[in-house]
Amino acid sequence: MIRVISAFVIFVTVAMTAGCTGGENVLGLGGSVTIDGSSTVFPISEAVAEEFVRSNSKVRVTVGLSGTGGGFSKFCDGQIDISDASRPISAPEMETCAARGISFIELPVAYDALSIVVNPKNDWLTCITIDELKKIWEPAAQGNVGSWAQVNASWSAGGNLKLYGPGTDSGTFDYFTERVNGKTKDSRADYTPSEDDNVLVQGVAGDKGALGYFGLAFLQQNVGRIKGIEVNGGKGCIEPTPENVEAGVYPLSRPLFIYVRKDAAERPEVRAFVDFYLENAAFLAMDVGYIRFPEPFYERIKAYWDAGSEGTIFSGKQGTVGEILGVN
Repeated sequence: MIRVISAFVIFVTVAMTAGCTGGENVLGLGGSVTIDGSSTVFPISEAVAEEFVRSNSKVRVTVGLSGTGGGFSKFCDGQIDISDASRPISAPEMETCAARGISFIELPVAYDALSIVVNPKNDWLTCITIDELKKIWEPAAQGNVGSWAQVNASWSAGGNLKLYGPGTDSGTFDYFTERVNGKTKDSRADYTPSEDDNVLVQGVAGDKGALGYFGLAFLQQNVGRIKGIEVNGGKGCIEPTPENVEAGVYPLSRPLFIYVRKDAAERPEVRAFVDFYLENAAFLAMDVGYIRFPEPFYERIKAYWDAGSEGTIFSGKQGTVGEILGVN
């Protein structure tokens, strides 16, 4: 494995893992594929890149993690071929892309769940409601809610709250603030932010009074260092597990996406890379801790890709992934 890491960009040339399909060497295939965006989607795209380049060693694949918003900014400016996103593209982002002549193909790739995490020494909290999360994270809490007891009197043993969460360019931040506080980007600002989920894990792991949120995969990768909390969205306390996400009962679950520039998709190396991505998304999503879609979902998504279907069917839509895709 050879990696050059600079400013969160990883250049990958690494061996292929058993279980992946496709990616056969294409005679004369070279060039480059550039990806940036969501830190949540990063592990999947990184895994795909690692597997793809073994059979296509003359193709250079770069994968960055500047956050969903940062990725879309580069994407709409024509700087990258593929944007990783942990939420659908927004209306303003679509307007920016259109104004700059950037058309795109939207491809959901797997499920993720947003996990609420605390320090393992936290012995006063096993389940939290959406209302309690709002009391902690809404803008009005800034300067006013600084202890566990102010959220729930039975949590007085917790002492002071120390909060960790994604930065404002993160799709996880957008999803959380809309789901919990009722408005995208509506949040208190006096917390420790980072676009790198590993930094958030370190923060929560080092402070008994800490609470944070990020993707489920990072919780699964750090069992023992941090502890996941059940979430009550109105139907009882539900544990953040792949099974509960796939069953549709965990209240903080969501699809993850890649967005491919339409003009970039005409390049053979990008076409081959995305073909490989969709052929192996289910396997690699599970391999890095995410939750795969049912196979009929991938069949429909592949059909959108093969047809070169432009635009979004997810932005601004409510409903399950299956409902939006039209798959029962």
